[in-house]
Amino acid sequence: MSKRDYYEVLEVGKSATKEEIRKAYRKLAMKYHPDKNPGDAESDKKFKEATEAYEILSDDEKRKRYDQFGHTGVRGGQDFHDFSNINDIFSQFSDIFSGSSFFDDFFGGSSRGSRRRSQGIPGSNLRVSIDLTLEEIAQGVSKTIKIKKSNTCKACNGTGAKDTNSFKTCPVCNGTGELRQISRSIFGQVVNIVTCNNCNGTGKIISQPCKECHGEGRIVGESTIKINIPAGVYDNSYLTLRGQGNAGKMGGPAGDLIVVIKELPHKYFRRDSDNIIYDLWISFPQAVLGADVEVPTLNGKAKLKIEKGTVSGKYLKMSNKGIKHYDRMGFGDQLVKINIFVPQKLSAREKELLKELDSQENIKPNK
Repeated sequence: MSKRDYYEVLEVGKSATKEEIRKAYRKLAMKYHPDKNPGDAESDKKFKEATEAYEILSDDEKRKRYDQFGHTGVRGGQDFHDFSNINDIFSQFSDIFSGSSFFDDFFGGSSRGSRRRSQGIPGSNLRVSIDLTLEEIAQGVSKTIKIKKSNTCKACNGTGAKDTNSFKTCPVCNGTGELRQISRSIFGQVVNIVTCNNCNGTGKIISQPCKECHGEGRIVGESTIKINIPAGVYDNSYLTLRGQGNAGKMGGPAGDLIVVIKELPHKYFRRDSDNIIYDLWISFPQAVLGADVEVPTLNGKAKLKIEKGTVSGKYLKMSNKGIKHYDRMGFGDQLVKINIFVPQKLSAREKELLKELDSQENIKPNK
């Protein structure tokens, strides 16, 4: 099923500013959040749809790709978060909800958000490029690649410690993983809670590090990864494989693997969206009298009928011989452009025949 236009989802125009997009999303988030509509599957769907739209349109680069290529330019099937509770929304879009009256608006009173203790240091993202032929893009393909990356240490299971007894309470935060910073302003005393840098928010420090990874919780090695690439992707579009990047330190979450698609030039075809274009050269007699010819396709070869009187520059359509659509059912078409071949070298007999033909009444163009 085709996805709705992101601008339509947020109920804004394509020229909307970032502030207008932010306000539109906040309004929809408050209206459709599942906690306000318990058991309402339709509200849950609209809430996640609005969140996905905001994630794209609030980012300049993603918005540019979306405006140019639509959903294909920004999605690879694994490129978005699946938000299931209100804490996910607050952490992902804190620029909208923090410091505002959202808690009061949503719950009708004050609320204390529970802070989740950080688990180690997150791993970094990795970026790879994959070359695809037009045939692979047309149907979709699975690729297996090998990359060097940091993987979770098996000896300590990513903790970075020698064993379970090799931890002690962080003396800086006393095991809370947080530090309170108090400052004063014209509005009075302000308390700011930050992650403890000494333990990276875990509340514990390692007294005896793992001998294999030396306390990092990860080891560099070669990994084999299978990537399922859907049909209809474009050159420079990308897929995001969550958690397939470098492993985090001391049990931290892994980064993502960004797979950039590179479309290889084709021997016969040019691409036009999900259609492909093939230049067919025929002789003058074939154009005048008609002919049955054989042309290449993405799946082999196929017969094509040239009607008599076909002129140069005309396009013939071979339905469903193009690229499979990314966001809906069906395929594009193969468009065959007719070109009439003009020979550059002729024998004396061929010249004689052409001169004789040129003298005929129906050969000359109408004046």
